[in-house]
Amino acid sequence: MKAFILAAGLGTRLRPLTDHIPKPLIPVLNVPALFYTFFLLRQAGIREIICNIHHHAALVRNVIESGNFSGLKITFSEEPIILGTGGGLKKCEKLLGDDDFILVNSDIITDIDFTALVRHHRDAGRSGTLALYETVEAESIGYVGVEAGLVKDFRNRRNTGLVSSLIYTGISVLTPEIFRYMKEEYSSIVDTGFTGLIDNGGISFYQHRGLWKDIGTMQSYWKANLDTTGAIRNLAEPMKLATGLYPHAVSPEAFVSPDALVFGSVIGRGCRIGAECTIRNSVLLPGVEVKPGSTIINSIVAPHSTTVMVQKEDTL
Repeated sequence: MKAFILAAGLGTRLRPLTDHIPKPLIPVLNVPALFYTFFLLRQAGIREIICNIHHHAALVRNVIESGNFSGLKITFSEEPIILGTGGGLKKCEKLLGDDDFILVNSDIITDIDFTALVRHHRDAGRSGTLALYETVEAESIGYVGVEAGLVKDFRNRRNTGLVSSLIYTGISVLTPEIFRYMKEEYSSIVDTGFTGLIDNGGISFYQHRGLWKDIGTMQSYWKANLDTTGAIRNLAEPMKLATGLYPHAVSPEAFVSPDALVFGSVIGRGCRIGAECTIRNSVLLPGVEVKPGSTIINSIVAPHSTTVMVQKEDTL
């Protein structure tokens, strides 16, 4: 079985960070976001991965090719003109072949068991299976309407009236049947492929109950890095053994002045924190230099003089 990773997006909700770093490579606890998915897929025995790329395509390709992913064959589908989640997948129909495949968004951090997901998909016997996740934020994120074990709607766009506390995780297992309902042009997979499957045999769902974090917005990216539950850092040991990379708060390749105070923050590779600085609940991307005596609280800081205040301290 192969996997397809949607990694071509512009990351507009993460601007200005994504003006310089493509969203798939945005670090979460000092590991590029996309590498978490590579790790989990390899753990599940997936050996062939296709990534569509567009925004900062050369950088994405170079970083992945220089990574330690022995045992994985990674193929790139570059889109000179971005095709969206639907068109990007359709473009790779021949690369994916005649077998079922896994589809994953590149802006999520999860510990999903891909083996269990595939098993559920095969037992269900449908042309597609979506991994769903329960959250109190379903209404604001976009709930999925379900009924009798099947996906029926997305945020009531099909006027079914079905409401739930479940959201789509950005992960699914699909059969080549989905390509019958798609075109190689800019489109959404929800409006084309998923709708086609719903109307022709149905889509089953698998409820993931473990770690799942979206990093597609400044707020969600910030929260994922703070990792207050420790769920992401629980992946550290197996990831380090498998790839040499692992989630950690302060890069050993950063300099932090002995009299600087750092609380609940992530400090990236090559950062330099000057004397008498205070860094609290913040994310410093690789290469940030903080002048002596500075205070940074509840912020995301990039090395291109970009500081984003995410949340007031008294609301944490």
